[in-house]
Amino acid sequence: MRAAAAALVLLAAAGGAAAQEACPQDARLGQILVPPAPCFGVEARFEGETTRYPHGALGDGIEYTTLVVQRERRSLRMSLPVTRVFEDVAPRLADLDGDGAPEIVAVESDQAGGASLVVYRAVGMETARPKMEQVARSGILGQRNRWLAPVGIADFDGDGRADIAYVETPHLGQVLRFVTLDGTRLVEIASAEGFSNHRFGEDFISGGVRDCGAGPEVVTASGDWSRVLTARLEGGAVVVEDLGPLEGVESLAAALDCGG
Repeated sequence: MRAAAAALVLLAAAGGAAAQEACPQDARLGQILVPPAPCFGVEARFEGETTRYPHGALGDGIEYTTLVVQRERRSLRMSLPVTRVFEDVAPRLADLDGDGAPEIVAVESDQAGGASLVVYRAVGMETARPKMEQVARSGILGQRNRWLAPVGIADFDGDGRADIAYVETPHLGQVLRFVTLDGTRLVEIASAEGFSNHRFGEDFISGGVRDCGAGPEVVTASGDWSRVLTARLEGGAVVVEDLGPLEGVESLAAALDCGG
């Protein structure tokens, strides 16, 4: 069973990050953020275990109903409707719009339509009446038990704003998508087929994002889990490099450390 109480300390791609200690990342998410960012004293976690969506992609039939954001002694809880769950490992937090405040990135799954990538924002945490706002949502996959797995968050297209990379249906269609937040929409930048960052039943997401000096790029497995791949954006297109055979998690770890 995944640990519901595990909290992810806020990660935000804000200025001055290099001068401050980087926040720890939940290892189950893979290497999710480039560049490393400072802490903002905020935590986020899932609560409310439920078996109302027994897909089991993450190793059991337990998912979560509630997103909790905490700042010092103040906490904000938002529960989903009975038709949806958080089918995810942990919330990801990053500044997607460049305003210095965090957005929360999570995977929700619907009883009829399957998964979608959702961005939330906690507003007014310093006031007596904080609230959770939905900022944007990707298109729902359209079928129950269809899932997506976020890879990481970075400025992939070089426009100064953080983007999100995820693999749509990592066990089936295996499509890598790059999206960016544009107001209240997640707009696709580019996509490519043949990538996977999760094997059915594992309670963690593999791979992540690295920057070995030429800008951020995604590190994943090939669709058949035989090769280590990187993908980066150049001129709006996905450029793929094959780093060699995939020989266990060590191969992905070496690639993320720029050893591949």
